[in-house]
Amino acid sequence: MGFAGVALAFGLTVVVGAYAFGPISGGHFNPAVTFGVAAAGRFPWKDVAGYVIAQVIGGVFATASLALIGVFGPDGWLAAARDGGFASNGFGEHSPGGFGIGAAILVEVILTAFFVLVILGVTHPKRGNPALAGLAIGLTLTLIHLISIPVTNTSVNPARSIAAAVFGGSAPLIQLWVFIVFPILGGLIAGWVTKAVIDKD
Repeated sequence: MGFAGVALAFGLTVVVGAYAFGPISGGHFNPAVTFGVAAAGRFPWKDVAGYVIAQVIGGVFATASLALIGVFGPDGWLAAARDGGFASNGFGEHSPGGFGIGAAILVEVILTAFFVLVILGVTHPKRGNPALAGLAIGLTLTLIHLISIPVTNTSVNPARSIAAAVFGGSAPLIQLWVFIVFPILGGLIAGWVTKAVIDKD
């Protein structure tokens, strides 16, 4: 599929998920988003833990489903997926482009912050556009993947990183902390900026 195909797959999945589940739960599929929305004052902190647990469980279930499909797939598909770490996030020798930990940290913080800023902007109760929210969010995630797949295989979502690493082997698990801590930091930064600047009226 190439980077473009993978990026579109992630982005379009979020478009579908946002319109399908947005009216039920707000469409939170990402702990960094949940932390960012809470930091912006638009989501109760008391509900964050429950959402994050559900997101991680959902991610692991989805990855397990892919592995199960692979069992019935072409010969060698599942072994190749395992050898590739199930597209887990990584830096250094586990980065598709050989980028180090510093690049991984910067990319995850900056791109997650912009992702959450878009979400908070397009869903703003007064100045947002809820009808186009799912599309705007999905296209933003597509762009983020196009930028950062070569650097880290793209996280911006700790639940996605955890789910892939569980099936990816020891190396992704060792590096996993980067893809939990720094996307959440990016989400928090976006939430604080939104609360201080965008929502200040």
